[in-house]
Amino acid sequence: MLVRGARQLLTLHGATEARRGPALQELGIIRDGALLIVDGRVVEVGPSRRVENLAQAHRCQEIDATGRVVMPGFVDCHTHLVWGAGWLDDFDARPAEAAKDTALDPICPIGVLRNASGKRLQSRAREWIHGMVRHGTTTLGAQSGYGLDQRAELKILRVHARLNRAPLDIASTFLAACDVPALLGMPSDLLAAVHRRNLARFAGVRHDGRTCGLDQSRNYLETARSLGFQLKVQAGNGFTAEAVRLAVQMGAVSVDHIGAGSLADLELLAASNTIAVLLPGSAFHCGNGGCAPARKLIDGGAAVALGSDFNPRTNPSYNMQTIVALACAHLGMSPAEAICAATFNAACAIGAGQVAGSLEAGKPADLIVLNAADYREIPYHFGVNLVHRTVKRGVTIYEEGSVAR
Repeated sequence: MLVRGARQLLTLHGATEARRGPALQELGIIRDGALLIVDGRVVEVGPSRRVENLAQAHRCQEIDATGRVVMPGFVDCHTHLVWGAGWLDDFDARPAEAAKDTALDPICPIGVLRNASGKRLQSRAREWIHGMVRHGTTTLGAQSGYGLDQRAELKILRVHARLNRAPLDIASTFLAACDVPALLGMPSDLLAAVHRRNLARFAGVRHDGRTCGLDQSRNYLETARSLGFQLKVQAGNGFTAEAVRLAVQMGAVSVDHIGAGSLADLELLAASNTIAVLLPGSAFHCGNGGCAPARKLIDGGAAVALGSDFNPRTNPSYNMQTIVALACAHLGMSPAEAICAATFNAACAIGAGQVAGSLEAGKPADLIVLNAADYREIPYHFGVNLVHRTVKRGVTIYEEGSVAR
């Protein structure tokens, strides 16, 4: 396949580890750019005039990207892909709860997921994935967490495994919540079962200080690490500082749900390899303004990634274009920083920096072609789907259709 004539080809060529500081602004733009793809991998990147004249380019299927932006597919590093139906009552009750000035405690229809068949859950999740493809996501990180007991959590992870590479790559995380002592109270047996069945690459803990302490979360992570899992930590409910320290001390790949934190905690994060995953969609949907200190993190040298946090409670949207727009509007990020955080850095946050998030020779050809002449149109056209074509491993898996008269 030859993709030629891109008005802007965003390669994100650069360092192999998560980008920080000024490097977040470097999108590796090639004007009138082209890509040559063989057997699903990028083999040449450069100006159209040079790439078109290569011998291999003469025998290729051609995609004319004249006047359009071509860029890596979005990597949504934080989603909850599998959950049951029945969340609209919780959503409908929010205005009344807010009027009472009470803490929102969503009604969790746990039984719906527990009683649903794996086939039904898989069918719903596949629908979400197809929607993600249409909006330009080509790789994602999916977490469990809505099963709340061992049987249901394993059911979620099995759905992840069945949907992996069909067509998107899914990096699966087994997430234990602090507010579910049953999952944390027997970590060895549960984690061993997940590891034995190869159902997850990561083990994570939601550390929000509600029903378990720091020692319990640390013990869980130590057990997971001893079994060979890579680690993730989620913050919440004002426990950002403690979660950041825990993630850095344990060598976690990422700490997600970052909120306001002290300067010392931000400096600790900047000096580590742990990536701060920001989720502006949830802050927007819940109406609490999006307080993640993105500017302080970036200016302080921390590695920052963006995810949708697609889930039924706090953000039922999987549109990463909207997440980029929210990051620019509410977190003070520039369009270039937000795109890098939603592609290459997000790939690093799920251990996929070597295979996703940039368009470079040797990497799988995961890309999107946009109905835009400038990448800054992504945050400018808030809520609009600009994706014209989505390509996964060199195969077009979505192409925009015409509107019938």
